[in-house]
Amino acid sequence: MIPVADAIKIVLKEAAALPAESVALEAARARILAEDVIADSDLPPFDRSQMDGYAIRAADVAKAPAKLRIVGESAAGRGWHEELNAGQAVRIMTGAPVPVGADSVQQLELTTENGDEVEILQTVTTGRSIVRRGSEIKANECVANSGARINAAMMAVLASFGYANVKVSRQPRIAVLATGTELVRVDQKPGRDQIRDSNNFTISAYAQMAGATVRQLPLAGDDRDSLKRQITESAEHSDIVITSGGVSVGAYDFTKPALRELGAQLFFERVALRPGKPTVFARLPNGTLFFGLPGNPVSVSVTFNLFTRAAILAMQSARDIALSEEWARLARGAKGASERDSYLPALLHTDETGTVSATPLKWGGSSDFIGFVSATALIVVPRDTGALEAGTIVKVVQLPRG
Repeated sequence: MIPVADAIKIVLKEAAALPAESVALEAARARILAEDVIADSDLPPFDRSQMDGYAIRAADVAKAPAKLRIVGESAAGRGWHEELNAGQAVRIMTGAPVPVGADSVQQLELTTENGDEVEILQTVTTGRSIVRRGSEIKANECVANSGARINAAMMAVLASFGYANVKVSRQPRIAVLATGTELVRVDQKPGRDQIRDSNNFTISAYAQMAGATVRQLPLAGDDRDSLKRQITESAEHSDIVITSGGVSVGAYDFTKPALRELGAQLFFERVALRPGKPTVFARLPNGTLFFGLPGNPVSVSVTFNLFTRAAILAMQSARDIALSEEWARLARGAKGASERDSYLPALLHTDETGTVSATPLKWGGSSDFIGFVSATALIVVPRDTGALEAGTIVKVVQLPRG
C-alpha cells in the first residue's frame, strides 16, 4: 500500500495538461481559463454618479441652502460633455458621467428644483457620490488569471472587457464503466441477488462537476475478455477510463488481470485509505489514463474525489485542484484504522461564534450510500491514531456539492 499523499502526487505527475480551445462566451461558464483576462479599459471608464441628483461644485454650496442654475442633464448612456462653471448645476442620473468641472453629486432628495434653478439644501464634501474613473481597475491590468474557473460573476467581467470568445482548457473526455454480474440498469427491476447500478451515475456527476464530458458505457459483467474489449474500445476516444468494482482480490475481480494482459502500466493498486484501499491507477497502452475504483458506493465517492477529480482538474490546468481543507472540532467521537488513513463522512456546521464543528455520520460502511448522502465533508483520521474523543480538533476536506 502507498500513502494517500503519495498516490495523489503520482496522479498529478501523470495527468498531463490538455490543449486550449476557444469557445463563445455563452458556452464558457464553468470552464477553466487558459489565458489571463486583461482589462481593455479603465473601469469605470469615466467619473460615474452613484445616485440621482445634481452634479455641482462643493465650493458653491459651502453655505447651504444655495441656489444654482441648471445648465444641462447627464443620463446613463447620454452624458453632458461641456464644462461646469461656478454657480451651475447639471441634473444627473445614477451611472451617468460626471461633467468636467463638477466635483460632487448631491442626492435628489436634498434638493428642490424650481424652473431653471435648483436649491441645494445641504452642503457636500468634495468627491461625494462619485465613483472615480479607473477606481475598480485600470486598463491593461489583469482581472483573472489562467487556471481560474469561470463562474457567473466572472461572466460579467469577460463580457465587460469584450471577450466574445474565451480561451479555455479542453474538457477531459471520460468513459465510465461499472463492472459486476450483480448489476442491472436503473430502468430494470433487480432479480434475486442483483442490485441496480448507481456508481455510473455518481462518477458521471462528480466528473461533470469537475469539468469533464462523460460517456457511460454498457454494464460489464464478470468476464475478463469482455472487460478487456470494453476498456480498449473506450480508451480510443477518451482521456480517462474509469471503472468501478472488480479491483480487489476475489475470484471474480478481473480488472487488474485485464489491465496486465492489455499491457497497461500500473502506478499503484492499493492505497493506505479507508474506505478505498483497492484503488487502481494505470496508463493504458495508447496513453489513456485509467482509474479502477472500488465497487462500494462510498468508496467510489471518496476515491474519485481524492484521485480522479485531481487528474481531471490537472488536465485542465486548474489553479485549485485539491479539495478545500479546514480544521473543525469533533462533535462526537470518531475512530481511525491501523495502517490506513481514514476519510470519514461528516456534516459540517458553523456556529454563531464562527467555530466549525464536524459531526461524524452514522453509516454502515463503504456500501452505505444512504448514510453518506448527507455528508458535506470527510474527517481525516491519520493511520494508527485510534479513537478520537469529542472536542478533538481534526482536519476535514470538503466534498464538492452540486
